[in-house]
Amino acid sequence: MTETFEQTTLPRLTTTASGGGCACKIPPGELEEAVAQLAGQDYDHVIVGVDDGDDAAAVRLDGDTAILSTADFFTPVVDSGYDWGRIAAANAMSDIYAMGGSPIVAINLMGWPRGVLPAELMSEVLAGGLAVGKEAGCPVIGGHTVDDPEPKYGMAVTGVAKVDQLMRNDGATAGLPLTLTKPIGLGLLNNRHKATGEVFEEAIATMTTLNKAAAEQAVAAGIKAATDVTGFGLLGHLYKMMRASGTGAVIDRSAVPLVDGAAEALRDGFVSGGSRRNLEWVSPNVETGEAVTEDDLLVLADAQTSGGLLVVGELPGYPVIGYTTDRAGVVEVR
Repeated sequence: MTETFEQTTLPRLTTTASGGGCACKIPPGELEEAVAQLAGQDYDHVIVGVDDGDDAAAVRLDGDTAILSTADFFTPVVDSGYDWGRIAAANAMSDIYAMGGSPIVAINLMGWPRGVLPAELMSEVLAGGLAVGKEAGCPVIGGHTVDDPEPKYGMAVTGVAKVDQLMRNDGATAGLPLTLTKPIGLGLLNNRHKATGEVFEEAIATMTTLNKAAAEQAVAAGIKAATDVTGFGLLGHLYKMMRASGTGAVIDRSAVPLVDGAAEALRDGFVSGGSRRNLEWVSPNVETGEAVTEDDLLVLADAQTSGGLLVVGELPGYPVIGYTTDRAGVVEVR
């Protein structure tokens, strides 16, 4: 299915919201302060809570089965309602895959400006989400909508995983390769699209690709630590995983793949405020080589939407971008 609703007389979707995608997240430092009171909850059936900033919560159902729970929604990153729905659904389900699980049911979360955009366009967004749910083998059943000044869409997703196969932020050990399963630079292209209306098909294809195959490969390989790269950028999500694990990392910036057009978008100044805030937050824990520029760091901090998995271990077919070290909480960029 492709988008069918005629938008020529309507405002572009990306212009109806102040932010866009995962770049509109609350900055990581502020968020950690706000949710600090939720840490330390002591329940026997909770395996993974909020303490280490993992991608989803994990609770033991019975025996060796864990239930995973997550929610993710954001403002439009593209002007196509159908593609926005696909991107948002893939992004929400990514949290389940990043934990080594499989999504089993999803419900829609929708905020819609009824006086600005028609219900037919909302249906296109929902159709995109449903299409990705079908691809994932995950029923999309019901949800919740509110009248909102800015459009927002995403999903709450429930998944299952084997307890001994969970991939966690605190599971990294030193001396292992770091693998990245999707190119970065999506935030740069989304920001350019919002400003100019230019369409970047490779970026859309990247954001709508499920992390299902990579997650299954990682679980089969016995990987114990992984996360997905979204709003806090590659550097931010890597730092959170290294901090939780008591390890460090070295990143080879030349080995990190960029989506087509990202370098040009950086050159032309399409850096989001969210990406700059990411770099500001993580900078005290980053050491750089002499040849590393601020532009290099801005790309590595670029706020992704529906990015790939960052895996502690090697996955054949995907690029190795660095390795873990025993320098707890320190990320070196070379």
